[in-house]
Amino acid sequence: MNVGDTEIVVSVMQQEGYVYTDNIEEADVILINTCSIRDNAEQRIWGRLTDLKRYRRAKPGLVIGIIGCMAERLKEKLVEGPYGVDIVSGPDAYRDLPRLVRGAEAGGKGINVLLSTEETYAEIAPVRLDRNGVSAFVAIMRGCNNFCSYCVVPYTRGRERSRDPQTIVSEARTLFENGYREVTLLGQNVNSYKAGDVGFPELMQRVAAISPLLRVRFATSHPKDISDGLLEVMASMPNICRAIHLPAQSGSTSMLGRMNRKYTREWYLDRVAAIRRYLPDCGITTDLIAGFSGETEEEHAQTLSLMREVGYDFAFMFKYSERPGTYAEKHLPDDVPDEVKSQRLSEIIALQNELGHASNLRDVDSEFEVLVEGTSKRDKNQLSGRTSQNKVVVFDRGGHNVGDYVRVRITGCTPATLFGEEIV
Repeated sequence: MNVGDTEIVVSVMQQEGYVYTDNIEEADVILINTCSIRDNAEQRIWGRLTDLKRYRRAKPGLVIGIIGCMAERLKEKLVEGPYGVDIVSGPDAYRDLPRLVRGAEAGGKGINVLLSTEETYAEIAPVRLDRNGVSAFVAIMRGCNNFCSYCVVPYTRGRERSRDPQTIVSEARTLFENGYREVTLLGQNVNSYKAGDVGFPELMQRVAAISPLLRVRFATSHPKDISDGLLEVMASMPNICRAIHLPAQSGSTSMLGRMNRKYTREWYLDRVAAIRRYLPDCGITTDLIAGFSGETEEEHAQTLSLMREVGYDFAFMFKYSERPGTYAEKHLPDDVPDEVKSQRLSEIIALQNELGHASNLRDVDSEFEVLVEGTSKRDKNQLSGRTSQNKVVVFDRGGHNVGDYVRVRITGCTPATLFGEEIV
């Protein structure tokens, strides 16, 4: 989401005559796009602001701004504290950035953190920062209505609103015509997309119909909104990737209730069974939280058992960090000791390493169509790409280039990477 937002910001600034640079020492304006979903993400930003002081000493007129979710949440601290940033812009105020920058250049402070019930940036053409020119993000909606008890997103990004489907299809078609071969449809809860009579399954069908050579992915989906209708559309169109990120957060129904996730363990496993039924070759990945409020050993054990039952290909795994302003911060004590959180997270990570390696081992001797995204980091004579299931494959270059589809047989693997050879 932040990559997609950054590309919108670059577009807004370039329309006002600013030029993007990769060299921070050349910059007259530095904007840091932030996330507030975990405390660790915010702590990194405070460290980054400390590092930027040396650039301000070298260039006294330098404008430094914080944009995104952290700006929405901590505006006073950012402007008035020792870091003294010049601009604070929330995620719905990016159109106002040029005015805020001009005010800061004149010696003032620029602040706009108003949330919107309508802003989607639908007609702004993002400036693609992906240098390989193969994969692109397309934001289809903004905000979230779920109010999970631990999550700050509804307070920093506002309520759900969806883009007009025609603008989404047009953006994806333009990307394909410009040589991109993969788009990822983005939303905080992407499968709750609804614009008029068009729901997420129909939108996916429209985007995938642009060309069979355009791969379509989506992130992130909510288990309560994974419908059979969506799975039927995915099964009917081979260029919709066989990969679903399905955040579980916990394997315990009692814990899911405290998290306000709006589904049970049984519902989640029913949706996994439906995915396996419609899409037998689909990869499933997840998010997991260790040590949320009141978590017992039994609830932790249920998370481990869920992991084994589903057999995830990959997982994002975190210790719970209490976020100010959430329901949990106000009503649910952060009462699991940190050492217990760390131990449980270690067990989750160790199990997922086993599951991920086992998943890769099952792919050995199988064949996949790989979309080439670049050269291997270790060997320039090899290419790197991803399968429909979103797994990285490395194989000999042959006569292929970035953006090509190559049929590959998997010959070996590590826990993180598949190795293959082209099928001639």
